[in-house]
Amino acid sequence: MPDSRETLSGSTWDVEALLSDALRPIEPPERLSARFEDTMAAVTQAAAEELSDWAEELSESELRALRDPRNWVRPVVAVGAGGAATGALVLLELRRRGRQQSRGGLRALTSGLRSKL
Repeated sequence: MPDSRETLSGSTWDVEALLSDALRPIEPPERLSARFEDTMAAVTQAAAEELSDWAEELSESELRALRDPRNWVRPVVAVGAGGAATGALVLLELRRRGRQQSRGGLRALTSGLRSKL
């Protein structure tokens, strides 16, 4: 049975080193993080505006019509999108603060979350 180093066409492959290089974590560029944060903030703002506009548009008959669950799609989608974007922003900020405080990884993230709650 061959070991982790196999000879192929005269060259020696070190499988462990290749896997180590391939699976090494990389940090995304700061520009990507800022762009993602801006996008999530825009989604949160748009969802809040959509809910605000929707609530202002309602007449008395439309308020009565809200008893029908088929009319809940618009507010549910806005709340879901806003909630998801807000959650992503919170996690992004906690992750950033955790990295700045220490390189503890998940422990820093959970301790940061606990201190905020």
